[in-house]
Amino acid sequence: MHDAVVWDVACPRRPSRVAGVTMAGFRVRDLDALRMVPHPAVTLLLEFGAGTPVLDDAAGRQQRGSVVAGPGLGSGGAVRARGENVECVQVRLSPVIARAVLGVSPADLDGAVVALEDLWGREASRIREQLGDVSSWQDRFALVDALLAHRHGAGPPVEPEVAWAWHRIVGSRGLARVDGLAAEVGWSRKRLWSRFRSQLGLPPKRAVKLVRFDHAAHRLVAGEGAARVAADAGYADQSHLHRDVMAFTGATPATVAGEPFLAVDDIAWPSRGTPAMPHLSRDLRLGRRPETGRLPL
Repeated sequence: MHDAVVWDVACPRRPSRVAGVTMAGFRVRDLDALRMVPHPAVTLLLEFGAGTPVLDDAAGRQQRGSVVAGPGLGSGGAVRARGENVECVQVRLSPVIARAVLGVSPADLDGAVVALEDLWGREASRIREQLGDVSSWQDRFALVDALLAHRHGAGPPVEPEVAWAWHRIVGSRGLARVDGLAAEVGWSRKRLWSRFRSQLGLPPKRAVKLVRFDHAAHRLVAGEGAARVAADAGYADQSHLHRDVMAFTGATPATVAGEPFLAVDDIAWPSRGTPAMPHLSRDLRLGRRPETGRLPL
């Protein structure tokens, strides 16, 4: 990576009208092989402007432009993002609402990064044109939110038991037991596994591990020690945390603690209900925590 990457990060002033949707706008002049750190959401990348983001996977495949990927994008450190003059609205969809918004189950993505045009056809091109025609981030967020609300209202919901199990996993920060979830909804473990995976795109045990990892990774970025994070996040020991972080990112906990995208993450999607600033710049330099400054709206 280059010595510094300046991120221009914009955040909506108000929450989405659809529960389970979060958005952020990114403008990055020179993005060089940024590791995508897995997150427990479906990722929707809506690009516009002169530049084109490129996602590379470990097999050498590339996806350009607007894309969608299921929960855990980048597992194993396999996906890197790059590009020049990249401008995009990135959307995180709770897996509970993703099927309705996308028009297909996250399971149909089969763990791959898929061109949005392959799912939405002309609608993908139309939203790109509309995003490029407006100059305000807030107007862009409004455009995307209206589109997501329309699609969500017309799409099929997941079963209430599946939604409940997902929210229970997230609320417990990955400490819920799958057997216990099945018993609480009155299903067999096999039935929960089958319905959960077919509707949300990953099996319950994988969801538990991903949510737990996400919580642990953000605590590592916040500067907490690996031993403390392992104990509090439900890992058997520090070695267990190390193995999980390596499996999800292909890097050690110490490396993940300095990941640039996770440093930006708390601005774009602040944790614990902390309000996001509408428009911020973050200068990422290797070896130190970034500084934050306001930019004009």
